[in-house]
Amino acid sequence: MSTEAEAAGRQAEERRCIVTGEAGPKEGLIRFVIGPQASPVPDLGERLPGRGIWVSARREAVETAIRKGLFSRAARMKVEASEALADEVERLLAKRAMEALGLARKAGCLVLGFEKVMAAIGKGEVALLIEARDGSEDGARKLAGALKARDQGAAKRATPILSPLWTAEMGLALGRANVVHAALTQGSMKNKVLADLARLESYGRKERPAERSPG
Repeated sequence: MSTEAEAAGRQAEERRCIVTGEAGPKEGLIRFVIGPQASPVPDLGERLPGRGIWVSARREAVETAIRKGLFSRAARMKVEASEALADEVERLLAKRAMEALGLARKAGCLVLGFEKVMAAIGKGEVALLIEARDGSEDGARKLAGALKARDQGAAKRATPILSPLWTAEMGLALGRANVVHAALTQGSMKNKVLADLARLESYGRKERPAERSPG
């Protein structure tokens, strides 16, 4: 593929945020469509029919779009955007990230527990280190240090470390209690898991699930 064709391909995969006006890869934005009730509906899978309205995958961007009526402006019609939309986006992003982890576990691409993750780092098998947001800081620091040392020794790019999920969410996704440390090994699941977890971490978490109000 020529340089011109590559640039055109990258541009085709970019979308413009209605809040910042900046264009970027779709992975860093959230697609919305206007539903039957004239309200914005998050379309994380990018499959719903209708014209897409794109917002940067950050809570403050979604909140700004709601507050300033930017969904109405982008849709060129009156749109009712609830203040609860930003929380709904977070919930859906977390659900998608949990599902991605579950699929990786079923595919045999996930290592769980401090000792097993440390061993996988030593073998050079870790493509992504995943730490619970409320997990042990000491354990996370030791694993991050081992990973950094491995990357430097192998003269590789830094392996990503993400902490988008709470311990309870990781446990629920993986069918076991108290999951704090996990690692994704090299495999076909890497791009999906990295994309879904990175987008949730970029978006930001408001509060722990256990602290949310009922209903």
